[in-house]
Amino acid sequence: MAEFSLDLNEEQRDLRDWVHGFAAEVVRPAAAEWDAREETPWPIIQEAAKVGLYGFEFLATCWADPTGLSLPIASEELFWGDAGIGLSIFGTSLAVAAIYGAGTPDQLVEWVPQCFGDLDSPAVAAFCTSEPEAGSDVSAMRTRAVYDEATDEWVLRGQKAYATNGGIAGVHVVTASVEPELGSRGQAAFVVPPGTPGLSATRKLRKLGLRASHTADVFLDDVRVPGRCLLGGREALLERLDRARSGQRASGQAAMRTFELSRPTVGAQALGVARAAYEYALDYAKDRVQFGRPIITNQAVAFALADMKMEIDAARLLVWRASWMGRNNRPFSAGEGSMSKLKAGEVAVSVTEKAVQLLGGAGFLRDHPVERWYRDAKIYTIFEGTSEIQRLVISRAISGMQIR
Repeated sequence: MAEFSLDLNEEQRDLRDWVHGFAAEVVRPAAAEWDAREETPWPIIQEAAKVGLYGFEFLATCWADPTGLSLPIASEELFWGDAGIGLSIFGTSLAVAAIYGAGTPDQLVEWVPQCFGDLDSPAVAAFCTSEPEAGSDVSAMRTRAVYDEATDEWVLRGQKAYATNGGIAGVHVVTASVEPELGSRGQAAFVVPPGTPGLSATRKLRKLGLRASHTADVFLDDVRVPGRCLLGGREALLERLDRARSGQRASGQAAMRTFELSRPTVGAQALGVARAAYEYALDYAKDRVQFGRPIITNQAVAFALADMKMEIDAARLLVWRASWMGRNNRPFSAGEGSMSKLKAGEVAVSVTEKAVQLLGGAGFLRDHPVERWYRDAKIYTIFEGTSEIQRLVISRAISGMQIR
């Protein structure tokens, strides 16, 4: 009988310790500065590239782990250092996931290296799918893609909202509607190469948290891209559209496939934020003396910390399960990917709020990092599917019914 174990293997432990070291020595000391500057931390991205933490080879090595745990392990450790800087480093992976999930082998070879640039001049990539009127309701997407047979080009028109790395990216991956009457089943994903005319972005959006990560709206004004930029190719798209028109069951659509690949990893990011706040609050409670004794000796404080630790560990198990299932092609029959992201995101909000509370007045000051972690945590109940959307996915999966 096969042995069951939750122990990490040697390679996973080495990965965890290596990324943690980078987070502790490079990321965390710079976190407050880049949060205050609200700028992309290009020097840290370059340092991550030099040590091998930023690039497709790193992602490929993590994906090669048959347990599926390497990427969530690395994500948790990096985001333990800082979520804003962490997303600046790992934000490109969402565009890469889109290319990997929908692209052909030739498209992977052509576009993925351009997502990262090189050691001397690192680049970032952006995945653009949300719109002002189409956030959780992906089927309401208004961005259009029209094929020009005369030139073998696709013409993109529309607006994207809240795009990580939008405008500063070299490669943009854009989802668009090819046949609007088919709803989400009539959509496809396109690569917009670096320097393509017609793509522009607004100023960097100012956010509650993740301030070191660049977020912007992206505008597509008759953006023309070669036919080869349609991820998966035109033949596959036409076959999929034919199935949709005939009412056959679809295998999914571009944005949702990307989110399915990324949700457990996003949950791991939230875990890193939560764990940072918990560890800081634990150390503070041991050192802070009130009424002649450390505050952790009070049950109210000790029990709060016990709950924080328990919730973090429970969320991690859901993240690891979903990561293993995704890597080993197990279907998320009960919405396990959404479960992991939902639980981890809500735990991050709860734990960071408790950390601020345990520090009292000190927790409200920028002298302590818990206020930054509290601000950073909230996005994990919003982006890549709000908590409400995750519950919708789970409820539909367990009931087999169209819950609205």
